[in-house]
Amino acid sequence: MNITPDKNCSCGSQKSYQDCCQALHLGLDSGAQLASSAEQLMRSRYCAFVLKNFDYIIKTHHADYLDGLTLEQLQQGPHPQWLGLDVLSADETIHPDGSKHGTVTFKAWYKMSGAIDAIYERSEFIFEQGCWFYTKGHQMHAKLPGRNDPCVCHSGKKFKQCCMKD
Repeated sequence: MNITPDKNCSCGSQKSYQDCCQALHLGLDSGAQLASSAEQLMRSRYCAFVLKNFDYIIKTHHADYLDGLTLEQLQQGPHPQWLGLDVLSADETIHPDGSKHGTVTFKAWYKMSGAIDAIYERSEFIFEQGCWFYTKGHQMHAKLPGRNDPCVCHSGKKFKQCCMKD
C-alpha cells in the first residue's frame, strides 16, 4: 500500500500522512521528529507495517527485545492487507527509578487469505535516551464484529456492507 502525503494517515489519527506518521518515519534517522508518546509510536509502527517500512519497525523495537527478529524476516511474505486500527487504551507511567514506561492496547485489523482477523495486543514501551521503543506485547483473542457493527476499516459502513462482503 502506498500512502500519498495528503491522504489520511493509516494510523487512524484523521490527519494527513504528511502531518502525522511521515515525519516520524523520516525523522528517526535524522532525529528531526521522534514519537512524543507510546501511543504515537504504536500508531506510527502500525502505519509502517501498512507501508512495509520494516526498517522503521526494527529501529523502533528495543534491541534487548528483538529476540532474533531481523529486517529480512519482516520483509518475507506473505503480508496481510491492513484494514484498520482501533486504539482501545494508552497510558504512561514513571517508575520510582525514574524510568518511563507506556502501555497501549489495540486491535489492528487485517485480511489474509480471504479471512479477516486482528492482532489484539497490549503492547509495552520504554522511553530511553529521548526515544520511545516497543519492547513486547501480550496477545489476546479478538472477536470479529457483528454484521451490523461498524466496519473495522472505518469506512462508515456496516461490517456486512463492507469488509465482510469482500
